[in-house]
Parts: sequence; C-alpha cells; structure tokens
Amino acid sequence: MKVAVLGAGAIGAYVGAALHRAGADVHLVARGPHLAAMRRDGVRVLSPRGDFTARAHATDDPGEIGPVDFVFLGLKANSYAACGPLIEPLLHDSTAVVAAQNGIPWWYFHRHGGPYDGLRIESVDPDGAVSAVLAPERAVGCVVYAATELEGPGVVRHLEGTRFSVGEPDRSVSTRCLALSEAMQAGGLKCPVEPALRNDIWLKLLGNISFNPISALARATMRQMCLHGGTRQVIETMMRETLAVAATLGCEVGVSIERRLAGAEKVGDHRTSTLQDLERGKPLELDVLLTAVVELAEITGVEVPTLRTVHAISDLLALRSAA
Repeated sequence: MKVAVLGAGAIGAYVGAALHRAGADVHLVARGPHLAAMRRDGVRVLSPRGDFTARAHATDDPGEIGPVDFVFLGLKANSYAACGPLIEPLLHDSTAVVAAQNGIPWWYFHRHGGPYDGLRIESVDPDGAVSAVLAPERAVGCVVYAATELEGPGVVRHLEGTRFSVGEPDRSVSTRCLALSEAMQAGGLKCPVEPALRNDIWLKLLGNISFNPISALARATMRQMCLHGGTRQVIETMMRETLAVAATLGCEVGVSIERRLAGAEKVGDHRTSTLQDLERGKPLELDVLLTAVVELAEITGVEVPTLRTVHAISDLLALRSAA
C-alpha cells in the first residue's frame, strides 16, 4: 500500500508514522524546519503507548512521490480548495482521499440518498471549488479521536486516543475502507469501518461547534468554559440546536449533552485548536464547524438562534484577526 500524507503535521505525521511502522510505503509532505527534521531524523513519536521513530520518505514536492493508493489529508479544511497543484501528482484513477477533518465535510451529501442527495454545501464547498480539486467519489470519510501535538520539528507528542473511524459516503463497507482499516490497525491504531459515519461526524462536531468558537471569543480553556455558568449554558444550548439539525438529517449521536460536558471538563486547561490558531495569527477554521451547520439549519428549516448569534460574532472575530 502506497500512502501520501499531504500536510504531515501532528495528526498527519502520527498516522504516517504508524502506517510506516506497519510496512506501508509512506511519503510525508511538509515544509520548513519540520520537513528538515523528518528528513534528517525521521518522525519521532512520543506516546504513553511507547515511543518509536519512523523513517518515512519526507518531501515538499509531491511530484517526487507519484500516484498513490491513499492520500491522507492532514490539512485544515479551509485550505482544500487551494491544494490542487499538490494533490494532482498523487492521483491515479482509483486513488482514495482520506480527509481527517473536523466539522462538515465537502462530500457530506454525496450518495447520501433522500431529498438532499448530491446537495452542495456552499460554506464548505464554495462554488464547487473543493469538489473540483477533491472529487467526492474519491472521498473516504475519517473522524479522528486522537489528540496529538507537535512538540518540536519532527517530534509528535501523542496525548491520548488512537481511533480513526472511516467510512464511505454511500454507507457501503468497501474494499478500500477494509484495506485502510487493516493497515491502520497493523500500525497500532483503532480504525473501525463505520457505515453510519455521519453519526460520528455529528458526535465530534457537538464539541467542536460549541467549545471552539466560544474558546476563541472568551480566550478560555475547556475547564474554564465548563465551570463558568454563563458559557456552560450557552454551550449546552448550542449543542441542543446542533442535535436538532442532525436529527432532521437522520443522524443520532447517542451521547447525552451532560456526558459530553462532563468529558470536556475532565480535559482540564486545554486550549482548543481555534484558540491556538487565533493566538498564532492563523486563519480560524469556522466554516466547517459553525457556518456549515447554520447553512444546514436554513436548508432543513430548523431554528438555531444561539448558533446564529455565536456565528455572527465569531465571523467578525475571524475577519478582524485576518486583517
């Protein structure tokens, strides 16, 4: 199995290292000091499950790699539309694209069935720009339940979780999903093939859609948001509105809001990725987390007043931080 990791940051390099350890032909695409360190020393993974080093091929030129069986996207979703020149050399007729993104993916309604089948979500696929680069039929969905961070160039700190749920948009258990699952498991990761992967998407989104924007607006950690009565109530309301949209689209999360809040509180003084991006002056990834759900609420006729309010304020924050 030949795999290219496009955007070999904390999650991408971790997955690439695991697949390399399992014997896959892995190629990591990165840049800067991180790339230089991986070229020199490989990827060092520091984990409670055991440290290891993977000396996979690393490059900033996908043209060196050629067509692969799987492209694992470790990029932020807001950069997908611009990744055409990077991904094109990696594709052959049957290359699958595994997008390890948060939020609502561009392929969400591809082979969905029902009245929304084939619908394009403008906020995540504006004017079809993402679909033009990443054809939905190539997509294998992936929901990440692993926490990693770059401790330094070429060094990935694995904090917790090893589950990468994968699934086809049409809910089939495909040969390519089974092959990917087998390779990931051989590398020490959990990789169930989930026909109802959209349920997993909404489960993870339940936290991202609420904690991420509020953390950026309040400059607060997970613990601080949960312990403050006002923000906790806002987050709970955002979750309820999100569940209402999910239910209208036929998805069930299967976890209570109280359980989700209790789990978040246990995380402690963790800063969400959105807050970290704000502090580092990076673009805020809000479209796939919040804007998309507001758009889906409009499409399905679900009232989401709190989501709309937080979206409006967060959107202004994103515009001001990008100025």
